[in-house]
Amino acid sequence: MVKAYLRYELTGSWGVIASATCNICYDRSGKHLLAGALENVAVWNVKQAALVRTLVPPSSQSGKVAGEVTQIAASPTANQVAVGHADGTIRLWDLDSGEVAATFSGHRKEVSALRFSRSGALLASGSKDTDVVVWDVAAEAGLYRLRGHRGQVTDLAFVEGRRGGRRLVSASKDEHVKVWDLDTQHCCQTVVGHRGEVWSLDVDPSETRLATGCADSELRVFAINAGDEEEEQGAGQGSAAAAEAAAGEDGEEGHRPQQPGQAAAAAASRGADFLVPMGSVRRQATDRAETVRYASVPGAHGGVLLTCQSAGKVTEVFRVRSAAEAARKMKRRRRRKREKAEKKARAGEGEEEAAAAAAAAGGEDDDRLTAGDELELVAAIRSKHKARSFAVCPPAAAGRRAGAGGHVASLVLSLTNNSLELWDVTDGGAAAAGGGGEAAAAAAGAAGTAASGSAEKAQTLDLAGHRSDIRALALASDDSLCLSASNNSVKVWNPRSGACLRTMDSGYGLCALFAPGNRHAIAGTKEGTIEIFDVGTSSRIAVVNAHTGPVWSLAALPDSSGFVSGSADHDIKFWEWGVAADPDTGAKQLAVNHTRTLKMTDDVLCVRVSPNGKLLAASLLDSTVRVFFVDSLKFFLSLYGHKLPVLSMDISSDSTLLVTGSADKNIKIWGLDFGDCHRSLFAHADSVMAVAFVPNTHYLFTAGKDKLVKYWDADKFEHLLTLEGHHAEVWCLAVGSLGDLVLSGSHDRSLRRWERTEEPFFIEEEKEKRLESLFEADLEAADRAPLGQEQPGEEGAVGAAGRKTLETVTAADDIIEALDLAAEEDERMKEFEEDKARNPKAKPPAPNPLLLGQPPSAYVLRVVGRVRSAELEQALLLLPFTDALRLIRYLVAWLRQGVQVELLCRVATLLLRLHMQQLMGTPAARPLLLDLQQLLHARVQELKDVMGFNLAAMNHLQRGLRERQGQPAAGDAVAAAAAVLPLKRKAAAR
Repeated sequence: MVKAYLRYELTGSWGVIASATCNICYDRSGKHLLAGALENVAVWNVKQAALVRTLVPPSSQSGKVAGEVTQIAASPTANQVAVGHADGTIRLWDLDSGEVAATFSGHRKEVSALRFSRSGALLASGSKDTDVVVWDVAAEAGLYRLRGHRGQVTDLAFVEGRRGGRRLVSASKDEHVKVWDLDTQHCCQTVVGHRGEVWSLDVDPSETRLATGCADSELRVFAINAGDEEEEQGAGQGSAAAAEAAAGEDGEEGHRPQQPGQAAAAAASRGADFLVPMGSVRRQATDRAETVRYASVPGAHGGVLLTCQSAGKVTEVFRVRSAAEAARKMKRRRRRKREKAEKKARAGEGEEEAAAAAAAAGGEDDDRLTAGDELELVAAIRSKHKARSFAVCPPAAAGRRAGAGGHVASLVLSLTNNSLELWDVTDGGAAAAGGGGEAAAAAAGAAGTAASGSAEKAQTLDLAGHRSDIRALALASDDSLCLSASNNSVKVWNPRSGACLRTMDSGYGLCALFAPGNRHAIAGTKEGTIEIFDVGTSSRIAVVNAHTGPVWSLAALPDSSGFVSGSADHDIKFWEWGVAADPDTGAKQLAVNHTRTLKMTDDVLCVRVSPNGKLLAASLLDSTVRVFFVDSLKFFLSLYGHKLPVLSMDISSDSTLLVTGSADKNIKIWGLDFGDCHRSLFAHADSVMAVAFVPNTHYLFTAGKDKLVKYWDADKFEHLLTLEGHHAEVWCLAVGSLGDLVLSGSHDRSLRRWERTEEPFFIEEEKEKRLESLFEADLEAADRAPLGQEQPGEEGAVGAAGRKTLETVTAADDIIEALDLAAEEDERMKEFEEDKARNPKAKPPAPNPLLLGQPPSAYVLRVVGRVRSAELEQALLLLPFTDALRLIRYLVAWLRQGVQVELLCRVATLLLRLHMQQLMGTPAARPLLLDLQQLLHARVQELKDVMGFNLAAMNHLQRGLRERQGQPAAGDAVAAAAAVLPLKRKAAAR
C-alpha cells in the first residue's frame, strides 16, 4: 500500500518592514504607505506605525511562489496599485477588496520601472530585458512592446499634452533618454550627453519640465516642448508683468526674460526637439542618483518640490521657484556675469573693449532660464543608513499644514536596513520669501548651493523587523513564543500571528534557546558571551563571558537541569541553572553556573544531546562528528564521511538516529547504536545550514543556502516536499513540539511559518509536480533564448506585449481541447441525424458529460471567455492555423447571436492579424471573412450607440443634479468630452 503524508504549507510571513530591492509610495488617498515586503506588499499607516494589511499574491499553477517585489506604482485615479516582480510579472491590486484585479506577463526579467499615465488608463513597465511595455488597464491587456534601449530600463514618465498628444519618456543604463510617441509607436527623440547610467527621471505636475539623475553628481533639467505653443504663450503672459517688474527692480532695460511657455514656443519655432536642455544643478552627494521625483505640495511656498535621493545616505530636497523669483535669479546672474566681464576688461583694456565684453557677456544664452535659476536647495537629509527609496507624504498623511511655521513637506525614507524613517523638512527662508522681500531673495541667491532650510527626523518605524539577517530561532516548549536573534537585538514573536512582542538589545546572536518555564531565554553570541534575557520585563539580566570564541551552538539537557554550549575556542561547556542576586536591586534572578568542560581538538560547530540524556554529539571543523557519553564524557563514536564541516545536527526523539547537514550539500543519516551511516542524500544545491527532526517521528526538515526548506522521510530516505518562499539563504529552523508548526529564518530578514494541513499527498505525485516545475523552467529558458537574437538597439521596433508562460500554454491547450470536444459532439449529432433519417425511432446519443450540459458552441465560448485578458493574445498565438480557422467559424455564429461582443471583436482582430497571410491564401476562408466583416461592423455600431445613449443619459442626470444644487451647467460639455476621450483612446489603441 502506498503511504500518504500530510502536506505542509506556507501560512505566514513577517519581519520585513520594507525590502531593500523595492521602492515605496503612497496610495491615492494618501493615508497608507505601500512598501515591498519580499513577494508581498505591506500597507503601513506611518503615523500610527501600524501594519494595516499585507497583499499576498496567489501562487502559480505549479505552486511556485511569486518573485520578489521590485517596483510599486499607485494609480492616480483609482484605488489600485501596480506591483512588479522579479520574475517579470505585474499584478494590479484592488486596494478596496485586497484582491488581484489583473496579472500581466510581458517581461522576461525583473520589472525595473512602473508608471501610470495621468488618467490612469495606461500603465508602462520597463525591465532588465531592455523592453518597455504599455498596458491597457481597463482592458487588462498589453498594447505593444517598445524596443530600442541597450540596457536596463530604469525609469519611465508619461507626458500627456493638452491637445491629446501622448509621449512616454524612458531612461536606461545605456546612458540614453528616449522619447516615445505613443500614437505612432516610435521613438521620436534620443537624448544623449549624460555622463553615466541614467537612473531616474520625472516630469513636474505642469508637464513643462523634466529632471534626470544619472551616475554623476549633476541633476539635469529639460524644458518640455509638448507642441502646445499657443496655450503656453497664454500661460506665460499671465506672469509677464511680474517678470517686467523684476527687470525694473534690477535696473535693466531692454532685456525681458523669457517665461517657460515663451521659451518653449521659441524653441519650437527654431525646430527644437521635444526635450530642450536647460542645464544642470550640482548635487551635494557624490553617489549616483537613485530616485528623482517632483511633488506638488499645496500651501507650501512655491507649491512644487523636486527631491533627489542618492544611492548613499543623502537625500536632497529642492524648491521650484515661481516665475517671478526665477526671473529675478536670472537677472542677478546676468548682472554678476556682466560686472565680472567689465571688471576683467577694465583691468587690461580700454572702455570700448570693456563695453564690448559686457555686451558679449549678455548674449542670447543668458536670456533663457537655466536649471539653477529655477531650483533652490531647501534641505539635505543625511540618514544613518543608506536609503533605498523615498515618498513625499501628502499633507493629510503628514498631519501638518504645509507652509505653517516654515514646514515644507514630510518625507518617508526606506532604508536598506529594513526600516522606515519620517523626516520633516522646513524652509527657513520660505516665510520671508513668501512676503516678496528683495532682501530674502538676495540672501537666497547669495547662499548659492547652501540649503535654505533643515530636516529633522520625526519618527522611525523599525520594531517590526530585524536590522540584519536572522541567525538563530528558538520555540518555547508550548509553541506560544518564538525567539529570533540577529546582529544587535533579540526579538520575541507570537508564532501564530507574527506580532512582535518584545525587542531586547544583544550582541551578535548565533544560537538561542528558551529556559524551562519559557520566562527566560538564552543566546550565544559571536563575542563568546552567553546572554540571559527576561522575557516578561524585556531586559537583558546577565552577560556571562563563557568562551573566548564565538558560541556556535546551544543544546538543552533533557532533564531541564541546564544546557551545553559549543564554541570556536575548542571547548564544550556544561552549564546548570541557578539563582543570583541583581547587583543593582538585590532581587533574585536567573543565573547559570559552569560545571564541566570537555576539550576538543578543533572548533566546535554544533552540539546535541540525545533525548534519553546518554549521548553528546559534537561536530568539529575537521568534518568529523564525535559522540561522547554525557555522564563520564568518555569517547564513544567517531563519524567520518562528510567532505566539508558539519554545520548542523539533530537526534531523533527515540535517540536512535542522528542526522547531519554539511557544507558539502549532503545530509547523512547515522545509527547511534553502532555509528553506521544508513544513507547519504544530496539535499540542497548549497550548504545545509539547519536540520531538525519532527518530534516522535523519523521525519525531518532541512534548510540550505539555496533558499529552500525540504521535508524528508529518514526511514525510506525519500524527499517528500520542497517548501519554497524565502528569497535568500535560510540560516535556521525551529520545529514545534507537536510537529504541526515549522519556523524558518533567513538572510532576507523574514520569518516564515509553515503549518501541517489535513491534505494528504503521495511521493509520486510530488515527483510529477517537480517535473512540471522543471518543464516550466525550461519553457521560460526557451522564451528567453530569442532575446539574444533580437536587436534591442533598433529604433522604433515594436513587438507584442505578452510572452509565453505556462498559463498561456495551458490556455491554448484548453481551447484546442474544447474545439476537439465540440467537433466530436457535432460529428455524433450529425451521425444521429443520418440515422434518424433512416430510422425515425433511433434514440439520441447520451450527452457528453465533459461539455457540462452545454451545446458545443456554448462550451467553446465558455472556454475562450475563461482565458484571462492579459493571456489571450499569447494563447491565440499558440493555436495552429487549422484550429484558428475552426475558431473563426464559431466567431461568425457567436456574432450572429450577439453575445460577448467585446471579447469576440478582440479575438477576431487577433486571429486576423496573426493569420492574415494564410487566410488570404485559403479560398474556404473567404466567405467567413466577408460574414465576419459585416457582423463585426454591425455589432460594434450597436455597442457604440448604447454607449452614446448611456453617456447622454449620464450627462442629463448630471445637469439636473447641478440645477437642483444651484450650480451653473456650463461645464457639462467639457465633462462629456472628458468622459468620451478615454473611450476614443481605448478604441484607437485597439
